[in-house]
Amino acid sequence: MMMMALVRSYKQSNSICRALLYSTETNIHQNFKRNDDNLYRRISPVGDPNISMIPILDQWEKEGKTVIYTQLFLIIKTLRKFNRFTHAFQLSEWMANRKGSKLTAPSAAIHLDLLSKAQGVEQAEQYFNSLPDDVKKLQVYSALLNCYAATKAVEKAEATAEKMKQSGMMTTLSYNSMLNLYKKIGDYEKLDKIHQEMLDMGVPCDKPTYYIRLSAYALTSDIEKMEKVLKNMESNSNLGIDWNAYVIASGGYIKSGLPDKAFEMLKKSEEYIHGNSKGAAWENLITTYASIGKKDDVYRIWNLYKTSWSKVYNRGYTSIVRALVRLNDIDGAEKVLAEWESQKLSFDFRIPNMLIKAYCTKGLLVKAEAYVDRLVGMGKQPPASTWVLFVTAYTKDKEMEKAVEMLKKCVAAEDMRGCKLDQDVFTACVEYLKENGDLTMVEEIEKVFKDKIRVPLVSFAESNDDEVEESESSLMK
Repeated sequence: MMMMALVRSYKQSNSICRALLYSTETNIHQNFKRNDDNLYRRISPVGDPNISMIPILDQWEKEGKTVIYTQLFLIIKTLRKFNRFTHAFQLSEWMANRKGSKLTAPSAAIHLDLLSKAQGVEQAEQYFNSLPDDVKKLQVYSALLNCYAATKAVEKAEATAEKMKQSGMMTTLSYNSMLNLYKKIGDYEKLDKIHQEMLDMGVPCDKPTYYIRLSAYALTSDIEKMEKVLKNMESNSNLGIDWNAYVIASGGYIKSGLPDKAFEMLKKSEEYIHGNSKGAAWENLITTYASIGKKDDVYRIWNLYKTSWSKVYNRGYTSIVRALVRLNDIDGAEKVLAEWESQKLSFDFRIPNMLIKAYCTKGLLVKAEAYVDRLVGMGKQPPASTWVLFVTAYTKDKEMEKAVEMLKKCVAAEDMRGCKLDQDVFTACVEYLKENGDLTMVEEIEKVFKDKIRVPLVSFAESNDDEVEESESSLMK
C-alpha cells in the first residue's frame, strides 16, 4: 500500500504520466459563470464512459447554441486531466470532423494522445501514419513517443527518440518520456545514461526530470542516489521543491526499513504544503503516516484537511478510510463512513467496500452483510466487486453454499468494474457447482469471469482497493 501511495504521489507531480481523476462532481472553472447554462455543465456530470458525448453536442446545437472551439478545447483538456479519455477523444474527434476544422500539430498531438488512451497504441500509430508530413512536427512526435513510453513499447520508443534526435526534436519533455519509460521497466542503467545524455547535450532538466529520478531511486531503495537527487533539488532555487519530493523520499526510507527517516521527511513535507496542492498533500500524508503506524498523525492531518479545505470529496474520504482500516481502527473507519454518508457526495461503493473488506477479513460476515443490506435499503446497488469480497471470505471459511449465493449476486450485478476473482476461489466455486449439478451456473460464471481471474501470490490474497476518482476543485487550465 505504501508503494502505491509513493507511485500515486509521484504521478500527481509528473506532467508526463499524470493520472488525475475521472469525475462525477467536477466544479466549473472560474471562467464559466456559475449560473450560466454552459456546455461543460452538461458534459461534466456524465461520468459513465459508455455514454457518448455526441448527443450532448448535437442537442446543444439543436437549441441554437454555438459550440465554441476554444471552449471545447478547454473541456477536452479538463476531461483528459480527469482520465476521462473516452469522452475527451469523442469531443476531439467531433471537433476534427467538423466542416472547416483545421488540422494543426497541437490538435493532432492531443488527438493522438487521446486515441492511444481510448483505443490503444496501434490505433494511434495508424493515425500518426495518416497525418500529412507538414503536421508531423515536434508536438506530434512527442505525443507518439509518450504513447510508446506509457505502454512500455521500448523498441518503438527508442526508435522514435532516435529519429527525433536526428531531426533535432528531442526536448526536455521528450527526454522525460524516456526517463519515465526506463523507470517503469526498471532499467536504471539506461535511466542514468539518458539523464547523462541530457546533461551532455545541454538539455535543461525540469521538475519532472528530478521527480522521475527521485521516484526511481526511492522505488529501488537506492538511498544514496535518492538523497543526492533530493539534495540537488533543495539547492536549486529555480526548481521550487514542494511537499511531494519529501513524501517520495519518505517512501524510499520506508522501503529501506528506516521509518524514523521516513517520519522526518513527512514532517518536512508539511512545511511545503500550500495553495491548491493541499488536498492531494493531505491525502498522501494520511496514507503515508498510516503506513508507518502513526495513528495520531493520521487524525491530525485529517482534521487539518477538513478545516483547511473548502470541501472534502470522495478522494479525501478514501484516503482516511483506507488509512484507518490499515491501522485496524475499525471504529474510526465506521465513524468516518457515517460522516461521508451525511455529506451526500456522489455515492461510490468503492469507499464502503474498504470497510466491508475489513469486516470480511476479520470474519465479521454478519456485520458486513448487515451493512450492505442497509445500503441496499437506501437504494444503492452494490457492484460485483462488493459481492466478490463475500465470495472470497465464505470460500475461505469453506461455507460454499453461501459463497455460491454471493457469486450469483456478483454475476447479476450491473456494474462489473474492478471485479476480480482469485483463481483458487473461482476453482472452488466451480467444483462445488459441478458437484451439485448446476452446470448452467458454471457456464455463466466461466463466461462472466473469463477475463477477471486473478492468480494470487498466496491463497485468498487480498486485492488492492480501487482508486476513487473525483475532483475537489475547478482545475481547467
